[in-house]
Amino acid sequence: EVQLVESGGGLVQPGGSLRLSCAASGFTFSRYVMSWVRQAPGKGLEWVSIFNIGGDSTTYADSVKGRFTISRDNAKNTLYLQMNSLKPEDAAVYYCARGQLAWDYWGQGTQVTVSA
Repeated sequence: EVQLVESGGGLVQPGGSLRLSCAASGFTFSRYVMSWVRQAPGKGLEWVSIFNIGGDSTTYADSVKGRFTISRDNAKNTLYLQMNSLKPEDAAVYYCARGQLAWDYWGQGTQVTVSA
């Protein structure tokens, strides 16, 4: 059974940092492109970042470029998202998802709140 479990969310002040983790199980993690996706209250899903395989390239949405860093540890079957210089508009539920843009599995999400 494929499982994705996010953690690391919380309340942070504007300008602060958080590191999200996503523990994967039930599939060969190293063989899959993985993504972070977010959903703010009352808004649709927004793709945030992708970690590709075969070269380890990464891609970011313009809204987070230069502030967020995606990484993965295939030995630990874990995907990460380091978020720096957080803004109020970054507040959302963050999900890790398997795949690039057609995601087939999601985690339950972790809430990120950015507020003074």
